[in-house]
Amino acid sequence: MSLMDTLKRWFGGQGATPSTTPQQGRDRPEPPAATSSAAATTQGATTMSDIRIHPAVDSGVRAGSDSFDGGTLHCHCSDKPVEVTVKAQCAHNHVCGCTKCWKPEGALFSMVAVVPRDSLSVTANEDKLEVVDPSAAIQRHACKECGVHMFGRIENTDHPFHGLDFIHTELSDDTGWAAPEFAAFVSSIIESGANPDNMDKVRGRLKELGLEPYDCLSPPLMDAIAIHTAKAKGVL
Repeated sequence: MSLMDTLKRWFGGQGATPSTTPQQGRDRPEPPAATSSAAATTQGATTMSDIRIHPAVDSGVRAGSDSFDGGTLHCHCSDKPVEVTVKAQCAHNHVCGCTKCWKPEGALFSMVAVVPRDSLSVTANEDKLEVVDPSAAIQRHACKECGVHMFGRIENTDHPFHGLDFIHTELSDDTGWAAPEFAAFVSSIIESGANPDNMDKVRGRLKELGLEPYDCLSPPLMDAIAIHTAKAKGVL
């Protein structure tokens, strides 16, 4: 099995068929919605400044605060929004081009960070959550009404990132979350409909923003995976 196959197995799952059941007059915003957004974002781009990476970074990456110790996340529902409380600063924040992570409309990338599992709790309207793809290693808990992914959790205790939950800090009105540090799975935006001819501009824009582009994860995270695998095999 290749490295990319391993990563897709660990993080992407088998790709459950997106739900087509209408939710408040709209379909659930699964990968097809991201596909149209990615295509629209890059088809007419002529310069790096035309590339829209993600609303949270398009105007520049905002630094986090060393004294920040958590906040609340809310889904996009105007009535009874799901609330998730995190009592910790996030780590490894990054923009991600994979086809599984939730992205806001028009964005090429999602923005994802991790927090300790025991620091996260659902504090309002938990009954509105459901797992998007039960076959995926990351169980992404999304609001059944607006489709926003509130957190991702790994239940497999043998997974290298077990014990960490994945969150989208843009869902919080609190300021101070750690800033994104890099871009992961950059090539995967093509699978969402991004124009392959614009990939040099996309990578150039990411570098302008200080987000080093990788076609997998960052070196420290790849090292963590390799260390976990080596220990499991008895090499370390």
